[in-house]
Amino acid sequence: MKFDTSHRDALQDILNWRRDIRHFRTDPVDENLLLRLQMAMDLAPSVGNARPWRVLRIEAPRLRAAVRAIFMAENTRAAKRYDGTQADAYHSLKLAGLDRAPVQLAVFTDTNPSEGHGLGRQTMPETLYQSTSMAIHTLWLAARAENLGLGMVSILDPHAIEQLLDVPEGWTFTAWLCLGYPETEDDSPLLHRNGWQANTQTLWHIR
Repeated sequence: MKFDTSHRDALQDILNWRRDIRHFRTDPVDENLLLRLQMAMDLAPSVGNARPWRVLRIEAPRLRAAVRAIFMAENTRAAKRYDGTQADAYHSLKLAGLDRAPVQLAVFTDTNPSEGHGLGRQTMPETLYQSTSMAIHTLWLAARAENLGLGMVSILDPHAIEQLLDVPEGWTFTAWLCLGYPETEDDSPLLHRNGWQANTQTLWHIR
C-alpha cells in the first residue's frame, strides 16, 4: 500500500479536529456505526498481540447515575486544590459528558491476559496499559472520522468503578469514554478556548 498526499492530508485533518468532547447531542448512534468502531479497535497495536483491553458498554440508568455520583464526589475533592482565579476557571469547565452522551464505555486493562502468552511484557508490564491506551486512541480517531466526538472522563475513583461494575479480578480500570455527536464543531480544544492550558511543543532532544 502506497499512501499519497490525500491520505496524509485526511489524517492531518482528523488529528487537528480530534477533540476531547464534553458537550454532546443526545441523538442515538447507529449500531452499524458502533460496530465499525468496535472493529477499528481490533486494528490497534498491542504488546505481544496481548489485546488486553476489555470494554463494557454501559446502558443501565442505575449504573450511569452511580458513575455520575462518583464523578461529582471526586470533582468536588479535585476542586479543593485550586484557589483564586484558577478555582474560578476550574469551576467554569464542563469536565464530563456523563449527563448527555448517548454511548458510554468503561475500558479496563486485563493485567494477565492469556493472549500474547506473555511476549514482550515480562520486563515492562506497563506495556499492557500502553496497549489499552493505543486501542482508545485508535477508537478516538476512527470516531472522529465518522463525525462523532469522544471524551475521556478522568475524574473518577478507579476502585469505585471496578466495584460498581463487579469486574473480574485482574481487570484494572483505565478509562471512561463518552461517545456521541458533538453539539458544536471546533478545531480548538476546550481547555485552549477557556484559557486553562495551551499545548506545549513536542521536542525531540538529541543525545
